[in-house]
Amino acid sequence: MTRPPDSSRVPVLLYHAVMDDPPAWIAEFTVTPRQFTAQLDAITAAQRTAVPVGALAGRLTGGAPLPPRPVVLTFDDGFADLPGPTAEALAERALPATAFLTTGALTPGPGSLLPPAPMMTLAQAPALERLGMEIGAHTVTHPQLDTLRAPRLDRELRESKAVLEDVLGHEVAHLAYPHGYNSRAVRRAARRAGYASAVAVRHALSSEADEPYRIARLIVRRSHTVADVTAWLAGEGARVAPFPDSAATVGWRLYRRSRAVARGPRFAG
Repeated sequence: MTRPPDSSRVPVLLYHAVMDDPPAWIAEFTVTPRQFTAQLDAITAAQRTAVPVGALAGRLTGGAPLPPRPVVLTFDDGFADLPGPTAEALAERALPATAFLTTGALTPGPGSLLPPAPMMTLAQAPALERLGMEIGAHTVTHPQLDTLRAPRLDRELRESKAVLEDVLGHEVAHLAYPHGYNSRAVRRAARRAGYASAVAVRHALSSEADEPYRIARLIVRRSHTVADVTAWLAGEGARVAPFPDSAATVGWRLYRRSRAVARGPRFAG
């Protein structure tokens, strides 16, 4: 497969929580407010234009061209910092972003497989939009979607979409697979459920040749430095999607499926 040219490489950054003292289970995928500020400053210095997932997805399906040097900022799950200091920091810099919300984790009760953590509420989702964030779905319970039987898979995709649409009063068109886990069957189910796109992980740069139902993202970890983020913003430091799944990825999926048969659905993380 021909490597996309430098000008078409699109960093799609995946954030989770932005906090100083995260729960241990999410600490690796959490950045501190100080780190986050430095990374936003790097985006501004790199003269990247932030666009929501919907703009990239539209381009992948033949829509309007992206602005020069785009970057996409995404936030998964819906941690408590998101509708407060995190969204406010983005709004202050006029950086639109996309938040993928796990609906079962944002309501009281055992509605999610996510371990305990400070979370926002569903009622705060409209406030995110007012601060310039696009809202997407991230399932109800955050399971490993590629291990689920069809009825449970469809319920995870359709119910989370419907709940968010009810809160927001408009269509929710974009999906994030928990921990990026997907397969051909999952991608087909996402399309059937009415999503226009879905983001995965893939630890890679996206591009204008990427696949709209497994858009590549780069997880921003606590161990990443500003230099790491700057390299991604330069279109370097990672491979470029699209590319086929590796043998290791396929093998890991088969192992997880067999484990789910024996033990039931598991948290994707």
